[in-house]
Amino acid sequence: MQTNSILHHGRGKHAKWLEKAVVFLLLVCASLAIFTTIGIVFSLVVEASQFLQKVSIIEFLFGLHWNPQTAIRADQVGSSGQFGVVPLVTGTLLISAIAMTIATPLGLMSAVYLSEYASSKTRSIIKPLLELLAGIPTVVYGFFAALMIAPFIRDTGVGMGFNISSESALAAGIAMGIMIVPLVSSLSDDVMNAVPQALRDAAYALGATQAETIKQVIFPAALPGIAGSLLLATSRAIGETMIVVMAAGLAAKLTANPFEAVTTMTVQIVTLLTGDQEFDSAKTLAAFAIALLLFTITLVLNIIALRIVEHFKEQYD
Repeated sequence: MQTNSILHHGRGKHAKWLEKAVVFLLLVCASLAIFTTIGIVFSLVVEASQFLQKVSIIEFLFGLHWNPQTAIRADQVGSSGQFGVVPLVTGTLLISAIAMTIATPLGLMSAVYLSEYASSKTRSIIKPLLELLAGIPTVVYGFFAALMIAPFIRDTGVGMGFNISSESALAAGIAMGIMIVPLVSSLSDDVMNAVPQALRDAAYALGATQAETIKQVIFPAALPGIAGSLLLATSRAIGETMIVVMAAGLAAKLTANPFEAVTTMTVQIVTLLTGDQEFDSAKTLAAFAIALLLFTITLVLNIIALRIVEHFKEQYD
């Protein structure tokens, strides 16, 4: 008996030690994610502050012209550059708005069908095929937009008497919207399936039709998750680069016309960090300032989404 007690005590100490080691490992993993985020923000702030020593923050945030061409070397004659970020922000928001206008109804209607109307067999076929769109490389969507969507929009516009650029925000937005449909659909479908069946049965017992149940029961219950899926899709659209380069171009124009060529913040970050420009030049450092502004915009969107989720969130037993 005494031997068994000693063995049991030893095993208990070993189990507690192992549990503490696992907890410590989990803490390290969580801390790595936090410190990585802090490191990214710190690096952006440091480099952006150097840029703001060369360019006024007022000019950067409220300037209406973007032309960051500067002299490569001190002995060269070159432009002092124009660093107004407003055209980049408007281009980013314009393309993202077009993409979400397409992805939101298509994604939500697909989710409603898969969750509420499709049979198990139909769902097992359609959902993997729909999610296959998410695995296609963005460069393929860029080719599709440049070779199919953009020429179709241009030719259609010419036939109707409109002058549409061969590269346009509309072409990039359509391709991007198609790309993020699976993101909205899959997440929204999972959220709707998580709504307890008892709520559906209660609605049917009160005489509600299936459409009324979806509108008045399923959607309100799943709204926080749907809002989260739309936010994630919006962030995906804002951060897209390849489709914009191939379908919308590099022209920094301050316009709300979807038929014109525009560019986005992410495209300009890539453009500014390539080439022979000195790293401490205003042109190169502008990429970090844009990245910091983009991070801030994304953070604000996340905060707004969290407020929306908290406002509409309800607890279901």
